[in-house]
Amino acid sequence: MDAAKRNVLILAACQTLYMSGTTLMISTSPLIGQQLAPDPQWATVPLAAHHCGVMAATIPASQIMRFIGRRNGFMMATLFGMVGAAIAGSAILHAWFWVFCLGVFVVGWFNGFAVFYRFAAADISTPEFRPKAISWVLTGGLFAALLGPQLANLTKDLLSPVLYAGSYFAMIGLYVANLILVSFVRIPRLTAAERSTSGRPLLQILAQPKCFVAIITAFVSYGVMSLLMTSTPLAMIACGFEFSDSAMVISAHVIGMFAPSFFTGNLIIRHGPLKIILIGVIINVICVGVDLAGVHIANFAIGLFLLGVGWNFMFIGATTLLTEVHSPSERAKIQGFNDFLIFGTITMAALSSGNLLHFFGWQIVNYGVLPFLVAVLLLVLWLARSRHSKTSAA
Repeated sequence: MDAAKRNVLILAACQTLYMSGTTLMISTSPLIGQQLAPDPQWATVPLAAHHCGVMAATIPASQIMRFIGRRNGFMMATLFGMVGAAIAGSAILHAWFWVFCLGVFVVGWFNGFAVFYRFAAADISTPEFRPKAISWVLTGGLFAALLGPQLANLTKDLLSPVLYAGSYFAMIGLYVANLILVSFVRIPRLTAAERSTSGRPLLQILAQPKCFVAIITAFVSYGVMSLLMTSTPLAMIACGFEFSDSAMVISAHVIGMFAPSFFTGNLIIRHGPLKIILIGVIINVICVGVDLAGVHIANFAIGLFLLGVGWNFMFIGATTLLTEVHSPSERAKIQGFNDFLIFGTITMAALSSGNLLHFFGWQIVNYGVLPFLVAVLLLVLWLARSRHSKTSAA
């Protein structure tokens, strides 16, 4: 196995471990919030604190790794994850709500570094292998969707009668394994000459049509996915479905998000990122159509599955497109800015989805994402046409 594939597989395993901790936290923190919060309305504050931690870390993480290297940055951040999990577990034991929020915020800082695993895979890959590398790393999410909730279920009673404290101490084991694995990754650091300059100003990089379209596509894909995914369980409960029904629908969504990663890279190599993004947009529009067609269990399950597939195509296509617009010395600023926008969008979607659903209803929430999808569709078609015109002129 050549070095690039070996490193990508290690990063995919690290992706599995980091996302296992994230899915454990997503599945338990609202329940812990209900137990510890002074007001039940604050039950989702810990999850919002986690998203804020990720958002706050993205730009510093990209700059830190620019100077100390990807591997050293990932290893340092894993220590944040261990500390955050320990704080969160201790807070549950002592029923400290705000300390629990602090703990998951610190875990968010670790995740703010770990989201760059996909870019690290791109850094060590040839242009031909790059779409596959990004796609392979994201397959880790599929295994994490199985491992995280299962780990939460097996460890929730470890420190009985206090529920879930054991789950957060068990997360430390995930991060220890992550630290060991990531220490074997070999990612070349920037040269002294590349570190001495930051390249073009950020606005000049953003002014490139390809860069602009890639970033818009990335945060729209995540914003649409986060808004509809967070709203779906609430809409199902309002329609009289049980928690087990919504859990099944979320499982279908997670499969849709990550299972296509086994072949999305090959599709991008064969057809290019713009066509794959367009297919993703169309799939998301079909998802909205399915959601609007009825409120049966099949509508929710098929709609959320399609939402996952559409996100996969749009996000991997956008990530691949972004890797084509910067030099090695510029990647820290543009990648950090890109992920800051993404996780800022996720945070706003997570905080607003409940209110939007409450005040406007399920149908309006679905109609509301269509203008954003149409905007991406028009931007991609515009970029494809301009590139075709330049090729024809040449």
